[in-house]
Amino acid sequence: MHIVELVGRIFLSAIFLLAGVGKIFNYESTIEYMESFNVPGYLITPAIIIEILFPILIIIGYRTKLSAIILSLFAILLAIIFHNDFSNQMQLMSFLKNFAIAGGFMIIFVYGSNKISLDHFLKLKQDTIKNL
Repeated sequence: MHIVELVGRIFLSAIFLLAGVGKIFNYESTIEYMESFNVPGYLITPAIIIEILFPILIIIGYRTKLSAIILSLFAILLAIIFHNDFSNQMQLMSFLKNFAIAGGFMIIFVYGSNKISLDHFLKLKQDTIKNL
């Protein structure tokens, strides 16, 4: 069942990873979109870093809990800033989707990653060194 947990981490992370790469290739239009919501354009750089770095860390299972809580908070923040027009059905669905994704990351935060992760490998290595 550990492979299912890995696949879940990949599924949850993929949306942010792809969004981060998309922002790189649509840099100017993303800045315009952000600024249309009164979000300063210079925040695109930290957004790209968050959307690329932390999903990769979750996928490989390194610093999983920290990465999961950061992405959970990020998803909630995005929902509140960009998807708050509840009269628009698509925006409401995007708002709820972001909260569902945040919930998935919260579960990862609580339980961490299992055997198929760098965190697990490093813990085993550390335990082996302690027992020598």
